[in-house]
Amino acid sequence: MDFAHSQKTQDYIARVKAFMDEHVYPVEEQIYRETEELNPTGDWTKWQMHPFIEPLKKKAQAAGLWNLFLPDDKLGKGLTTLEYAPLAEEMGRVLFASEIFNCNAPDTGNMEVLYHFGNEQQQEKWLKPLLAGEIRSVFGMTEPDVASSDATNMQATVEQDGDELVLNGKKWWSTGLGHPNAKITIFMALSNPENDKHSQHSMVIVPLDTPGIEIKRMLSAYGDFDAPSGHGEMHFTNVRVPKENLLVGLGKGFAIAQGRLGPGRIHHCMRSIGAAEKALELAMKRSLSRTAFGRPLIKLGGNGERIAQARIAIHQARLMTLHAAWKIDEVGVKNAMTEISAIKVAVPKMLQDVVDMAVQLHGGAGMSSDFPLARFAAGARALRLADGPDEVHMGMVTRLELKKYQ
Repeated sequence: MDFAHSQKTQDYIARVKAFMDEHVYPVEEQIYRETEELNPTGDWTKWQMHPFIEPLKKKAQAAGLWNLFLPDDKLGKGLTTLEYAPLAEEMGRVLFASEIFNCNAPDTGNMEVLYHFGNEQQQEKWLKPLLAGEIRSVFGMTEPDVASSDATNMQATVEQDGDELVLNGKKWWSTGLGHPNAKITIFMALSNPENDKHSQHSMVIVPLDTPGIEIKRMLSAYGDFDAPSGHGEMHFTNVRVPKENLLVGLGKGFAIAQGRLGPGRIHHCMRSIGAAEKALELAMKRSLSRTAFGRPLIKLGGNGERIAQARIAIHQARLMTLHAAWKIDEVGVKNAMTEISAIKVAVPKMLQDVVDMAVQLHGGAGMSSDFPLARFAAGARALRLADGPDEVHMGMVTRLELKKYQ
């Protein structure tokens, strides 16, 4: 196994870094600050994108840095999971950067679903505008009234009625629901209770303006509504869509989900590693530029050792994630479940620890919106629940380890 990046990957890393240096970093703080001003928490229906975002997206598209996540050489750039991983890391250094390259969650996962599982009509109607960055999408899986760590607990339902599907149920923590360009959701629900537990659910594409959908609220995470994307709660009451909106077939939801979540977890983890690198960079600059009790902060209270521990932890996390990406490419998601679950536990925890160290070095400033650290901290904690909580992934690793001895 060779972890040296290919020449193709190195070229894309250089291009993404150059784009970030020229176009993103100079306006990063301004966009953070003005996005808060543009999006008061009182009324999410009035949220709007910062006016710099769309022009930056057009520049990225013109530069050939668009849909980099998609392993298709016509619709994307034909990059493997391993080749895309370091690009996701670069994007993760800035909270809004992945959207500029049309590589943001949950759209990447939804685009992969439509790319791999959508039929020609579904791809034309929904994948094409998503790939063009014209619309945004959400994913409806987690529910407020059940323990969603066990996805088989879902209470939302899909029933076929002639040529239509009828949807009922509640979904929450649907990321991107508050975005002004959010137009569709992929809704996962119980459709075939008579089948075995992993063949009971289906996925349906649902335009968000369909009658019967009520967006109840946006949810705050540690007091932050993550405007203008947000994480929302939506209720479905006798929502009717054509049966042509069904993905693959009834009872195929879990099979689709497994294909969706493997590469997506690599993306999440590599973006987290980028955020950790940014947090460490900020911690270093702060510890070298500030003095207390007559000495620079780096010389006080074991801070030097904490910097070293952070560097070691980031390097470990990166190698684990690259190994998982390599294994997905070599043997497929199904045969890389130990590695995928392992990074989903290790990397968010690493980010949480590194950001906490950086916040401590910044003092009160670290908790404010003057730096991205507080949002990194909220994101790291949320990621220990999103796409399955730590305990579920550790359970997966345990089961796979036990199989070796049974």
